[in-house]
Amino acid sequence: MLKIAFSPIYKYSLPDGHRFPMIKYELIPEQLLHEGTITNENLFAPTPVEESLILLTHEKSYWEKLCNQTLTAKEIRKIGFPMRPSLIERGRHIAGGTIECAKYALIHGVSMNIAGGTHHSFADHGEGFCILNDIAIASNYLLKENLAQKILIIDLDVHQGNGTAKIFENNSKVFTFSMHGAKNYPTKKEVSDLDIGMPDGCNDETYLAELKSILPSLIQSVNPDFAFYLSGVDILATDKLGRLGLSREGCLERDKYVFEQCKVNQIPVAVSMGGGYSQEIKDIVEAHANTFRAADSIFF
Repeated sequence: MLKIAFSPIYKYSLPDGHRFPMIKYELIPEQLLHEGTITNENLFAPTPVEESLILLTHEKSYWEKLCNQTLTAKEIRKIGFPMRPSLIERGRHIAGGTIECAKYALIHGVSMNIAGGTHHSFADHGEGFCILNDIAIASNYLLKENLAQKILIIDLDVHQGNGTAKIFENNSKVFTFSMHGAKNYPTKKEVSDLDIGMPDGCNDETYLAELKSILPSLIQSVNPDFAFYLSGVDILATDKLGRLGLSREGCLERDKYVFEQCKVNQIPVAVSMGGGYSQEIKDIVEAHANTFRAADSIFF
């Protein structure tokens, strides 16, 4: 059964300037339930990640600033969200959800978090609307518990996973692969184990050809026993921030290809949704919903 992490806290209310993209966390499960792709049995409410697990990834001084709400104005601007305790609690639930998804993936082959993909969060600071790095926290959990020995992070959000790259730059047990818009945020890229920068306006054919030329051989060389997939839909041509030119069909083919490669190589995969900022909310929801449909059809 496809297990999906979802909590009402994902729908954290922000000022009007930020509210639009957050609506998707409510609409995605509603759409999947309405069409019958999933039932309520597929959904589970994650528990907030424990402090001890956060500190496997994030520096204690940064975590204490979050807990005590003592970030400087500059640090808050870098994150981009107005700070409040409920936002930190939201981040804990998202990271907890990704850990639980990883455990479900070990059983069922795949599991998915409605939220997550907070790859701009570093060990000592947050940025780009990311506070706690859910995939990094979950990776370190799996390694600590000896549930994985070699992890491949497949980050296909349109923005480079700079925080994740920096966190694992000296960790040979985690291979970071980021395929992103070359000229997009962040301006200063970190160094992943493998970075592929795609040109502005890149279409389905070019993007998919690049991915398909890389992923099979990458899996063979890394030989992971677990994968995290960051499936941002900000690669769409309709995305306000993406700068790439993929269609919804191309985005779906991307998802199917990643899932097929994981399944054929018997690699459990936990999925975090990542970004999506199209002008029309229907474009965001449908593209994200396609990721769930693809996982369900390929693994179940």
